[in-house]
Amino acid sequence: MASVVFYFQVHQPYRLRRYSIFDSDQVYFDHPRNEEIIRKVAQKCYLPTNELLLRLFQKHGEAFRVSFSLTGIVVEQLRRWAPEALESFVELARTGCVEFCAETYYHSMAFLYNRDEFVQQTRRHCELVKELFAQSPRVFRNTELTYNNDVARVVEGMGFSAILTEGADHVLGYRSPNHLYNPPNCPNLRMLMKNYRLSDDIAFRFGRTDWAEYPLTVEKFTSWVDQINGSGNVCNLFMDYETFGEHQWNETGIFRFLEELPAAVLATGRNDFLTISQAVDRYPSAGEVDVPHMISWADSERDISAWLGNSMQANALHDVYAIAHEVLASDDEDLIEDWRRLQTSDHFYYMCTKWFADGDVHRYFNPYESPYDAYINYMNILDNVRARAAHKR
Repeated sequence: MASVVFYFQVHQPYRLRRYSIFDSDQVYFDHPRNEEIIRKVAQKCYLPTNELLLRLFQKHGEAFRVSFSLTGIVVEQLRRWAPEALESFVELARTGCVEFCAETYYHSMAFLYNRDEFVQQTRRHCELVKELFAQSPRVFRNTELTYNNDVARVVEGMGFSAILTEGADHVLGYRSPNHLYNPPNCPNLRMLMKNYRLSDDIAFRFGRTDWAEYPLTVEKFTSWVDQINGSGNVCNLFMDYETFGEHQWNETGIFRFLEELPAAVLATGRNDFLTISQAVDRYPSAGEVDVPHMISWADSERDISAWLGNSMQANALHDVYAIAHEVLASDDEDLIEDWRRLQTSDHFYYMCTKWFADGDVHRYFNPYESPYDAYINYMNILDNVRARAAHKR
């Protein structure tokens, strides 16, 4: 049997307003733009896809399952500007067919720079999941599936039973992403690795008329899933939730594909759907996978160069975490909140200079004309935050 494990990431950052070196205003975020985007994505993706999932749960019952994670900052924006969309996620939770995973509340790269901050953000996110969805997360996914052995050890120490990451070829070698694995020296933690070929067929290639497999029908995709039988246990389909209706527009047929897929997969009698925790409970580990260097699900390299690939990004990330002690010691809740929102990985993604094969991805909802504009704007804001922290001493 091959079990389809659907995992959807729901995230939108607080985008920054244009901020000059002469600006001294402590309002850093472009809330009119943030409101516009969250309402747009809610109407195009969250509301219609949640409504579709609800119908599928009603039709198939517990035979159809999915897993989610919603960042803390997307929840904040939904509460403020699209509460009906947030309520639709709560309604999904009530079905008992959805698992909600933990991550860093601010979708940050904190693990790389400040382990205490990483733990605090993760705990805060777990509290949010418990509050909203009445679940205590068993599964952790780090921002953008960034992962190495060190992440695994810390996450296991926090009590999680599973962690998600990318099924990168250079990590797996001859092995398949269609099994569960253990990180080295982490006997109580299972790794689920994204099947990026099948995931990206839906997330990135579905609507491409120049793709050799276009159009992607449910019959074709179901046959690919069925081929896993005998050579694996799981088909890990991990993707941004905005795939449905935003990255892949309604006109591509993406909603019809999602609506028809569960019945097609289940009709064979050989395959089913599981949440991440259900997969952990059912299937054994196929062995250890050693990941000494950071990987992610971003770009063709599957590394962290999308956020740390140039000196601007390295400088900005170093500087925002360099003021951690001063900011946290201030006991100024507004200052601390601003500083944490500045940790969101998107701010550094916008500074990426990789404008080749991955260029279209980096342009998605990017408010800047160039990576250099993103860097200058960010550093102008960070200078003001630094000055506020210094004034509190």
